[in-house]
Amino acid sequence: MGMNKSSKQSYRPTTMAPKAMITTPHYLASQAGLNVLQEGGNAVEAAIAAASTIGVVYPHMNGVGGDNFWLVYNKKKNELKALNSSGRSGEKASISFYKNQGYKKIPSRGALSANTVPGAVAGWEKAFQYSQAQMKGTFGWDQLLQTSIQYAKDGFPVTPSQEYWTNVNQDPYDNEFRHLQRFSEFQRIFTKSSGLAYRAGELMKQHDLALTLEGIASEGSSYLYQGELAKAISQGLQHHGGLLTYQDFRNHRSDWVDPISVRYRGYQVYNVPPNSQGFASLSILNIINNFDLSTIEEGSADYYHVLTEATKRAFSDRDQYLTDPDFSHIPLDELLSVKRGMDLADSIDFTRVKNVQKQLDPKGDTIWLGVVDQEGNAVSLIQSIYHEFGSGIIPKGTGIVLQNRGSFFSLDENHINSLQPKKRTYHTLNPAMLFKNDEPYLVYGTMGGEGQPQTQAALVTRILDYDFPIQAAIEAPRWLYGRTWGASSNSLKLEGRIDQDVVRDLQSRGHEVEILDDFTDVMGHAGAIKIDQNTGVKFGGADPRGDGAALGF
Repeated sequence: MGMNKSSKQSYRPTTMAPKAMITTPHYLASQAGLNVLQEGGNAVEAAIAAASTIGVVYPHMNGVGGDNFWLVYNKKKNELKALNSSGRSGEKASISFYKNQGYKKIPSRGALSANTVPGAVAGWEKAFQYSQAQMKGTFGWDQLLQTSIQYAKDGFPVTPSQEYWTNVNQDPYDNEFRHLQRFSEFQRIFTKSSGLAYRAGELMKQHDLALTLEGIASEGSSYLYQGELAKAISQGLQHHGGLLTYQDFRNHRSDWVDPISVRYRGYQVYNVPPNSQGFASLSILNIINNFDLSTIEEGSADYYHVLTEATKRAFSDRDQYLTDPDFSHIPLDELLSVKRGMDLADSIDFTRVKNVQKQLDPKGDTIWLGVVDQEGNAVSLIQSIYHEFGSGIIPKGTGIVLQNRGSFFSLDENHINSLQPKKRTYHTLNPAMLFKNDEPYLVYGTMGGEGQPQTQAALVTRILDYDFPIQAAIEAPRWLYGRTWGASSNSLKLEGRIDQDVVRDLQSRGHEVEILDDFTDVMGHAGAIKIDQNTGVKFGGADPRGDGAALGF
């Protein structure tokens, strides 16, 4: 293969450890999870410690007010389970409610954008209960939240990422998206008394959030969904014209569901079923499985072209069907069939692009984390509040940034993802795992809306087809087909490190190319753990585009 050796090098080393491994997009969260693993905790316990911590120290990306999806592998039972902990719209949410107020689309920010119940905490608890019943549990529920409480109470150093996104969202001339200081609690918590954002390295404390987390630690998820807190949140929202009721919180349930999967090069790739876009991630691999990548050089124009064209076709299927499966039948068996993969692969022309009219959704400020413990249990977990700082709404006294995931519902009755009461919206979140010989071989995922399926394909092809070390696969130049905020059309965004000749070649085939920075967080923060099934050694990587670390022992 005409592989340029330097392309397999990385700035950071791959983390290697014999017993257990965790990777998250924030080093303090990785550390919280590692502590649990070193004390004998299982993968789920470590994931909860890390997920609750990252909700505090990366508050613009995720938290108690968001959703999560899980893949959990139980080594003893050799069983992979999926957990859908995304929230549903409220009982009062309807298209007519919005149209009567003159809306053509659901607002992206504010009380009306927070129209789905936050599912994350219920997800932590349901996974915890499973791990206590089915795995060797070491920790009490309240113990797992202590690190998050400590950082909320005593403070944590703000990341450059948080400083940047706080500043971006202080644009007084952008009322729809970026003008978050119009929300008094956002202003009070996320900016200093001067009204300026916290600078990177400054300590930020979240007193209200600490109290909320202490309540969840002592009473479990019922504190959020059934107690005074649920009343306070729903009353706070209704006060600002929002929709969620106390009953909506009481009605929330998270569901264990069967993972979905496809074969890729003799491996089995797993993801979570709808309302997640997980099947789009699988569909790309199902299409690429029909090409012999040993004849396509990694990093060549053909490589980027075939993956981008496969993505367009997978997204076209996704956008036709993806919604809450309780409201509409989704023919997954057909969409992920070998035949469908072959048909879509046959439609790819190496000399020209397929034109797509649909504007792709650019957002998804999210965190993905992966864990493998000493027993061989594994977790792939993804958690988000949708846009950075979600709805911008923080009900008084709670410290909880409520997500705006429900703003993705359509107000067109005929749209597959139309708004209806008690419905889950089309969700970009999807955690992945890949099995070899019926056991986990690769635990992987990424943040970034439309980018998730594309980056998952980048990781899988680079690691399996091109034999990249884990960290090199994460660092290698990435691409993103879709649009960014404010842009009216989709483009193929490429990191600046991609060779000029390759860029020109792609343009000659009809790609509308946009060159971004060499390492841009537009590409998301990816992570992966590979397990050597002979030695048990774990190989972990974290994305330099984020603030993460892969840690093991």
